Amino acid sequence: MELLFLGTGAGVPAKERNVSSVALQLLGERGATWLFDCGEATQHQILHTAIRPRRIEHIFITHLHGDHLFGLPGLLGSRSFQSGETPLTVFGPKGIRSFVETALAVSGTKLRYELNIVEIDEGVIFDDERFSVIAKRLDHGMPSYGFRVVEKDLPGPLLVERLQALGVRPGPIYQEIKQGKTVVLDDGTVIDGREFVGPPQKGRIVAVLGDTRFCEAAIELARDADVVVHEATFAAAEQRLAHDYFHSTTTDAAEVARRAGAKRLILTHISSRYQGEAALQLVAEARSVFPNTELAVDFASFSIPRG
Repeated sequence: MELLFLGTGAGVPAKERNVSSVALQLLGERGATWLFDCGEATQHQILHTAIRPRRIEHIFITHLHGDHLFGLPGLLGSRSFQSGETPLTVFGPKGIRSFVETALAVSGTKLRYELNIVEIDEGVIFDDERFSVIAKRLDHGMPSYGFRVVEKDLPGPLLVERLQALGVRPGPIYQEIKQGKTVVLDDGTVIDGREFVGPPQKGRIVAVLGDTRFCEAAIELARDADVVVHEATFAAAEQRLAHDYFHSTTTDAAEVARRAGAKRLILTHISSRYQGEAALQLVAEARSVFPNTELAVDFASFSIPRG
């Protein structure tokens, strides 16, 4: 599991930062990539990475402002020309269906794969045997959502050394034991599989939040998360400006992570006014509240280990 930032700027593209998009790489977990937001030129940013558009399984749009959305029609169209044939689902606020369908229809774009569009509300918006995704509405000038991605706990590892000590040789029986079944060996020995499996592996939690003021919904989404991705459009001294424009400061983001008991905070959606040393100061401000804070830049990647 890895976060790869494709665009970390706010509002408009800048020389050093493209507009919003972040990929959650789940190649080991499900052979897929999930995108969160798809600002203008996201597909161009992907060209500089190892991401394969045909592996993009889900795209989650936090809100319908252009810097989070305008790259979506182009990416959907290009995916057809890049061997993308598996289904893709776009999740987003009400209006996302009209936007996508109109853009594709007007441009005469034909997709070679099944496209599903889900207009979301608060609650569980995706759930399968490996992951669930919960959405909550944040505090922004238009409907804006945050997403909590929860990896479900995995079965504990098979205690192979203990089995080998009993003379149990590898084979199909190992799978039965790992499933916790009771098995009988050729010599009549009865083995309770539950005694030969380690404790479950705790699933990871990633919170990716859309544009927002400081709010309780953000804290709830970030609760005990391994990683929180939070906008930090403004420096701490611009608190009034951030509030007026429905955005967060560095210390707002850090306070969300602190109150949520999160393990790690990554700042993104940075205004172009902060370049060079000014950008480094943003990290220092957030770390004064929440020490384990990092600043995302375009193409930065962050692995998310277990435990």
